Amino acid sequence: MTAMLDLGPAAQRLADLLGAIPDEQLTAPTPCAKYTLGDLLDHVDGLSHAFLIAARKTPLSEGSQPPSPDASRLGADWRTRIPEQLTALTEAWRDPAAWEGMTEVGGVTMPASMIGRVGLNELTIHGWDIARATGQPFTADVPTLEGCREFVEPLSAPGQTTARQGIFGPAVDVPTDAPLLDRIVALTGRDPAWAAA
Repeated sequence: MTAMLDLGPAAQRLADLLGAIPDEQLTAPTPCAKYTLGDLLDHVDGLSHAFLIAARKTPLSEGSQPPSPDASRLGADWRTRIPEQLTALTEAWRDPAAWEGMTEVGGVTMPASMIGRVGLNELTIHGWDIARATGQPFTADVPTLEGCREFVEPLSAPGQTTARQGIFGPAVDVPTDAPLLDRIVALTGRDPAWAAA
């Protein structure tokens, strides 16, 4: 049987961050250099829907390729819509069937067990991005961080440069005794010391 991970804590932490974001912060920079905070929130909106559909293994009627993040698509209800999608995503991935067989997200078909781990990493890392961009604290539980580490470490091994393209930037050097969250963030190409101006 495929080992399941609980996406709930990461999804809830991300949802909790959203309520404290005023509209005037939507143009703020983020650790993702190409995205404003509003763009990143649009990306989270899209991924929360895409990973829900992946868990349910139902095709996307609008196509599987995600559009480029764009804050103009957020709409007025994003503070309620995204948390609702995150709750639905959590429940979908708590079904053992979600972790079995193959599924698709972002135009890529992989074993569902791997897609679930990608989803956990997306929720956690973008939660960190949003927390940093808005000056909010960020924590993650050890099982979540270990699940993320299992996904990002192999992509940071020698010879994985091509596999990382379009997913992560070059890994950032951090001390070997840095906190696990900092090490994971660094492996995704982010500077753990990044802070909003």
